[in-house]
Amino acid sequence: MKDLYEIRILPPAAVNLKRGAGGVLGGKVENIHYEELTVYRTFPFRFDEEYISVRNAKGEELGIIRELAELEQDSREELRRELQYRYFLPRVNRIVSVKFKSDLWLWDLKTHLGPTRLAMRNLQDYVQLHSGGRVILSDISGKRCQITDWRSLDGHSRKLLEDTL
Repeated sequence: MKDLYEIRILPPAAVNLKRGAGGVLGGKVENIHYEELTVYRTFPFRFDEEYISVRNAKGEELGIIRELAELEQDSREELRRELQYRYFLPRVNRIVSVKFKSDLWLWDLKTHLGPTRLAMRNLQDYVQLHSGGRVILSDISGKRCQITDWRSLDGHSRKLLEDTL
């Protein structure tokens, strides 16, 4: 019986990732072909290109890729693309305003992809403070943004964040 808690590090040469029909990530892992593979970052998320879990279509973990940089170039590019799809997280450049109206916290933000608005019922469930100054903001519809380091925000944005939290 396989140990459920065993961590299997995949040798870089044993991983060959490609896009299949319809743009689905697939490929070979340890000489077994998979039509569909899913990938997940393990914790902590600050290691965005290290310790990537590779799973089959049933969600069973095949192993962990220690570092993307160790993979062959085509596999590395496909894996980066897949991680971008899975963890789409616009970066907040500026907090324009934060208001409390009708039992909702309304955040107007400028991100690297343009302006956005988040609506939160409460701050405890929708604002996550992480080490290194990182803040993840989510809203009632599941939309998410990140402040990579709140200390690097402009003075207006820092004041709004500090006053709100």
